[in-house]
Amino acid sequence: MTTNVLILCTHNSARSVLSEGMLNHWARKLGKDVRAFSAGSAPSGRINPHALDALAQAGVDTSGYRSKSWDEFTEPGAPEMRIVITVCDSAAAEQCPFWPGGPVKVHWGYQDPSNASETEKKNAFELTRQAIGYRMLQLLQLPLESMGNAELQTVLTAISHS
Repeated sequence: MTTNVLILCTHNSARSVLSEGMLNHWARKLGKDVRAFSAGSAPSGRINPHALDALAQAGVDTSGYRSKSWDEFTEPGAPEMRIVITVCDSAAAEQCPFWPGGPVKVHWGYQDPSNASETEKKNAFELTRQAIGYRMLQLLQLPLESMGNAELQTVLTAISHS
């Protein structure tokens, strides 16, 4: 059974998109039955081109990517999420909707690379992509199919501190 992961950031334009791309990329490469989705509470309607560039440079196919509202994942027929990860502090502070299935929730905060100066932006997005990619690899090394939610919560929280 596929482990679905929803990654949230307020605007769904940078950090959550980097996370979705890296988790799906590594899952395919490692042959893991894990699928990432990203969304935001107030989606901007566009994905930051620096995020798309950083993913493309890492070999991630971003065709079909779009800025999405988290409401899409609460509707009937939406995939049931096992894990919900917030990647920006503002999204972590918001009252999330009820997610079908009662997923494990964790906050893995990252600085917003969009705030870097124009001359540093490309590097900031690449460093954020690498940091996110590392945590996504840690997630994919877990025996998700045999872990209960309490154990998974403990391990994902520990990863947030590493």
